[in-house]
Amino acid sequence: MNEVALSPFNPKLEVGDVIIYDSTLRDGEQTPGVTFNLEQKVVIARKLDEMGVPEIEAGFPAVSERERASVRAICDEGLDAKILVLSRITKEDIDASVDAGVDMVLLFIGTSDLHIKHKFKKDRRYVLDKIINGVEYAKDRGVKVSLSAEDTTRTDLDYLLSVYMVAEAAGADRVGVTDTLGCASPEAIAFLVARAKEVVRVPVSLHLHNDYGLALANAIAGVKAGADAVTTTVNGIGERCGNVPLEQFVAAMKFMYGKDLGIDTTKLKELSDMVEAFSGLAKPVNQPLVGRNAFAHESGIHVAAVLACPLTYESIDPRLVGNERHILMGKHSGLNYIKKRVDDIGLIATDEQLAEILGRVKDIGERKGRVNDLEFREIVASVIRPVLIT
Repeated sequence: MNEVALSPFNPKLEVGDVIIYDSTLRDGEQTPGVTFNLEQKVVIARKLDEMGVPEIEAGFPAVSERERASVRAICDEGLDAKILVLSRITKEDIDASVDAGVDMVLLFIGTSDLHIKHKFKKDRRYVLDKIINGVEYAKDRGVKVSLSAEDTTRTDLDYLLSVYMVAEAAGADRVGVTDTLGCASPEAIAFLVARAKEVVRVPVSLHLHNDYGLALANAIAGVKAGADAVTTTVNGIGERCGNVPLEQFVAAMKFMYGKDLGIDTTKLKELSDMVEAFSGLAKPVNQPLVGRNAFAHESGIHVAAVLACPLTYESIDPRLVGNERHILMGKHSGLNYIKKRVDDIGLIATDEQLAEILGRVKDIGERKGRVNDLEFREIVASVIRPVLIT
């Protein structure tokens, strides 16, 4: 169960505590076409809490009364996880968030000149004043406050650092680096985190999008640079190309970098399947760690080696992430596995019969892609002794 065979060149991360705040119920639900009902949201929140996820971003209360009701329902569950929600910097949004009973309000405001000019049609001073007033008001309402600079990675650096310092001075408990468009490199994220850590004493969080497929790499780079918290979503769902996948970040940190985040990885596949079913978003069969093909083998060379020692083609035991091994049959199958499968049925085949069975398996594999169990039994029945096959 504890088998792991990773590259000996992977570094160990000597970092402090890293908090995951999972946003499946907020940013994940902002995936076009995805809506979770109240019962589904509560079930997902319970599972995240059961696994040890320390913070859950439960929604965006200002969106609707139904959204507020679902956030209240999650808050009423009495979970160990802290409950967070997103909020614009308006009195109405903050009140809706606080009145739902949450532990932290995640305030956000655009800080790039693109956002300031085209969204607000104001100047930089306007944004700083909004931050001061919003943070102070939320703190007066008795909750913890995080301030995220939307479009961080396209914001003027000196102004960005001013935003963080102003937020901290106003009472913010956390400040956020947000790669809103997923357009920053790992080096850029590391640089921004390091600079933020130089000017504020409060924790620095990461909210990263996956538009260039770099969200996971960016999260790891940010943590190495000192980031204290990372937003994730189950299966990486979210706006456009999604966010940092919870299962990939947790497993990479634990197994590759030796940093256990206190989350039960054996439940990752179960959680992934649950969110897949509730969201209606089918994950790829080759989804890392939790996809059906993540631990699937067909090639005869690979299968023979895996049967002898799974670690030859699996860096971890699939059960460590709640998955399982699948040995498939198709055009790449080899004689060793064919013999094993015939033995499992309880039959004895000659070398000639095994060769014929293998040939038919490869033929079907060429035409259909893979051979299922029923098809294999029918092949064996036709080659050996049909009367013994049921």
